[in-house]
Amino acid sequence: MHKSRRQVIAVTVFPLCLSYYSAMRSIQEACFECVLRPERLFCNLPAEAMKDFDALKSLLPYPSGRTLFREGTRARGIFVLCEGKVKLSVCSQSGERLTLRIAGPGEVLGLSASLCNGPYELTAEIVDNARVAMINRKDLLQFLNDHRETCLQLAQLLSHDLHIAYDRVRAIGLGRGRRRRQSLPVEVRFPTPPAIAQKKARPC
Repeated sequence: MHKSRRQVIAVTVFPLCLSYYSAMRSIQEACFECVLRPERLFCNLPAEAMKDFDALKSLLPYPSGRTLFREGTRARGIFVLCEGKVKLSVCSQSGERLTLRIAGPGEVLGLSASLCNGPYELTAEIVDNARVAMINRKDLLQFLNDHRETCLQLAQLLSHDLHIAYDRVRAIGLGRGRRRRQSLPVEVRFPTPPAIAQKKARPC
């Protein structure tokens, strides 16, 4: 009679930390119940529209250093920053990374690219632990079709982003102009003595 050998694998189960549970509880909060909702343009939607948005969104925590989306990749949807900060940057032709600005809570990222079904114009990277609500492009378009009144808020958001871009370009352009003027050599001209000036003016 042969005795079978059984291999026993020990599995150690570590309890999840309380911070994980608290984070999971916090991300289940509905946008409709957010106390900061009236202060944020996109979040301050009509009650019915806000409830439908809650049903469509995916709300997740993101650690610092995580990238939401990269410049040049196809837009898959919008990201509403609920908490934390996001660094928005673009890459120049020479490969240099230029930080445009730091986005804060309440801002909608990736909106223009999602609406036109194009690539993201910039890179969004988490710089502070954040909570982000994401809604994919297909659901976003259906949401806008069902709630036409929200299009005004989106138009105002796009206008706000455009003005920020203008201000940033203006600041960069003026800054380079000042540095260029400062680096130019200064030509010093001394006044010509009167006698020499009269002598040069006398015909030959």
